[in-house]
Amino acid sequence: MGIVQDKIPELSSMKSYPKQLFYDGEIELLKKVKISIVGSRKPTKYSRLCIQKLSSSLVKHGVCIVSGGAMGIDATAHAGAGSACTIAVLPCGIDLRYPAVNKNLLDDIQKHGLLLSQFEKGFRATPWSFVLRNELVVALGDILIVAEAEINSGTMRSVEFAIKMGKKIFVLPQRLGESGATNKLLSEAKAEAIYDIDAFVARFCKSENLQEIKEDAFMEFCKNNPTYDEVVQRYPERIFEAELSGEIEIANGRVLVL
Repeated sequence: MGIVQDKIPELSSMKSYPKQLFYDGEIELLKKVKISIVGSRKPTKYSRLCIQKLSSSLVKHGVCIVSGGAMGIDATAHAGAGSACTIAVLPCGIDLRYPAVNKNLLDDIQKHGLLLSQFEKGFRATPWSFVLRNELVVALGDILIVAEAEINSGTMRSVEFAIKMGKKIFVLPQRLGESGATNKLLSEAKAEAIYDIDAFVARFCKSENLQEIKEDAFMEFCKNNPTYDEVVQRYPERIFEAELSGEIEIANGRVLVL
């Protein structure tokens, strides 16, 4: 656990920059291209499947997924990304697990990905802390994807933040009578629909409006000449893949970037 010392440029779009920002996990994930995903705590099977595929596909292109660690769409987005490629922003202290049902998921993110919180250790979630959490989730991403939401839902607070920050909003196309808020966003031309996940991912990752996808946290970690055991403990699968592809070399018990 620690406190983020350097300013995060993306957070300058917030109403006020966080007075303090605690983290636990892989801080280098903050340097990657990020997409924020939010939505209903009780999504349809269709929404869950779409977000699962979308998160997984984006991560394969080097994108980090940001969400709020809640039930429903948040948990699906984190799980689809994989614990090593996601950032969970908490509405409580960094040492707490809220909601309790997501404890295992959040523990995995703490070990392999990144947990962030604006709140001191031991702080329990309150209605206003969810609002601050939502603003931080939106600010971190280059764009906002809203999977499913009803009008006047908490998710729509995130949409309000995105509009104020000038973030582009994307939504899943939904049936009439379902996800009233995202359908309304489409009808008002405040969001764009994702009709084809593969096409969206290809378009996003090639967009000239975004920075070139940054090197992944694994390579950044290896540049510090860590021991073989340190890398295996943190990136057990990635190290073997990188060695086989010739990205790294192991010499005298240490990992070298080639």
